[in-house]
Amino acid sequence: MMISRRTTLRLAALGAILASKPAAVFAAAKVRIGVLKFGTVSWELDTLKRHKLDEANRIDLEIVYFAGEDATNVALLAGAIDMIVTDWLWVSRQRSEGGDLTLAPYSTAVGAIMVNQESPIRTLADLKGKKIGVAGGPLDKSWLLVQALARRDHGLDLPTACDVVFGAPPLISEKAMQGELDAVLNFWHFCARLEANGFRRLIGADDATKALGASGPVSALGYVFHNHWASDNLDAARGFVKASKQAKDLLAKSDDEWLRLAPLIRAEGKELEKLRDRYRQGIPRRPVAEEAADAGKLYRVLAAIGGEKLVGRAPEMAPGTFWAELAK
Repeated sequence: MMISRRTTLRLAALGAILASKPAAVFAAAKVRIGVLKFGTVSWELDTLKRHKLDEANRIDLEIVYFAGEDATNVALLAGAIDMIVTDWLWVSRQRSEGGDLTLAPYSTAVGAIMVNQESPIRTLADLKGKKIGVAGGPLDKSWLLVQALARRDHGLDLPTACDVVFGAPPLISEKAMQGELDAVLNFWHFCARLEANGFRRLIGADDATKALGASGPVSALGYVFHNHWASDNLDAARGFVKASKQAKDLLAKSDDEWLRLAPLIRAEGKELEKLRDRYRQGIPRRPVAEEAADAGKLYRVLAAIGGEKLVGRAPEMAPGTFWAELAK
């Protein structure tokens, strides 16, 4: 078949255009992250995707939604996804049992004990005999840290000195709003919503961590992945961490970005502002080596109070729990 000179020139021009495109356009590495559909991580990931920060860092981020945290853990361990968000205690336990998971800090935002503005409760000691709602279960890190502080400073064993009720975060907040609980310990974003609706912080888990020996904020959660995956896909792992930081920087500076996210967050006005401010306070800003050192101190406190049910048989946080590449 004869090809006209005009067609030949067009094909040559197209070839030149394709050849001139950066190799990164064709080399974006797939990163599959599993998250909860309505979790706070989705705010950051939505920002990352909206502003194409994944493309800018040569990754193709695929967000896979799950109904519960257990499902994300199983999917990661099975290799169905590359990354999830969870805490360093779980990472350390997996490593101590032979796994190779590791973590890049995501957020230092943590829960707090909240009371009504008009409540006479002013210190941990005032919780004696009170009815407390706790989200996250009896092995929740924030609950254990607050217990440790109450024991040390007030000789108070909260589980026996108080009427403790465990429940799902939304239910705990609802019961607090209805006045059925004297105090509640909830996750950070539920606490922020309570703050916007007539409640005050009695003590945050971050206050407890500092009182118990941490030199600064410690990330409660991190982006968790297999170390061998990161080693085999180093550019992708680094690219994701960089894109995450850029999304955080945008959320730290732009109030308009929070207004855009309002429908996803399901908040507006004072509630949205409080969530924005608490999120910003939780952006990790310390060198990872400092966080890892403080996490190691807190691990010993948590192991002492939570026992094998929490940490297994490992008396110390497993080396490599925090991704060593971040310290370079």
